[in-house]
Amino acid sequence: MATGLVLYGYWRSSAAYRVRIALALKGLAWENRPVHLVKDGGQQHAADYAAMNPQQLVPSLRDGERVLTQSLAIMEYLEETHPEPPLLPADARGRARVRSLAQLAACDIHPLGNLRVLQYLERELGVGEAQRGAWSRHWIATGFAALEAMLAGNAATGRYCHGDTPGLADACLVPQLYNARRWKLPLDDYPTIVRIDAACHELEAFRVAAPEVQPDAP
Repeated sequence: MATGLVLYGYWRSSAAYRVRIALALKGLAWENRPVHLVKDGGQQHAADYAAMNPQQLVPSLRDGERVLTQSLAIMEYLEETHPEPPLLPADARGRARVRSLAQLAACDIHPLGNLRVLQYLERELGVGEAQRGAWSRHWIATGFAALEAMLAGNAATGRYCHGDTPGLADACLVPQLYNARRWKLPLDDYPTIVRIDAACHELEAFRVAAPEVQPDAP
């Protein structure tokens, strides 16, 4: 499906990763515009990109003359402009549950391990690599403990985070599993999370969105 969508992202950005999943689940075509977060002091800080996205973060999504920022807002925009197949359940309670799960991963866990946070710990506070790893594992584990309880203890959980159709919550969960493995967090305490992640990776939409297959991956 030709849509004229342009995604500005970085192969290993969790936020860009979740938007790529959403685009793939929707079956939408999009143009990739890599923004290297480390090269040249961080290309997200370049004047032309900062003019488009004043936060100097990825992703940004251009749809014609419109530029959208913030991954969850972008995903909700895609849901509203391309409602089929849906990322959210039809009922209000289901949508609230899915948004809660998605925000736990995207708004509570992810920001504490974001590149600019880790760079600040290193450059301004002198935190070493081992300590940065311990920091990341601590906050992922804290979030995963709650997420595992919410998923394992709810009858609405199915093959995926909500029922048997992948959606918004799964698109946010999978990138966080990628980060957990990157930081070598033991996952034995999170069997439901691991099971859902494995189910997602059986789907082409998740495989084509994976960091290692992006054109800007090293």
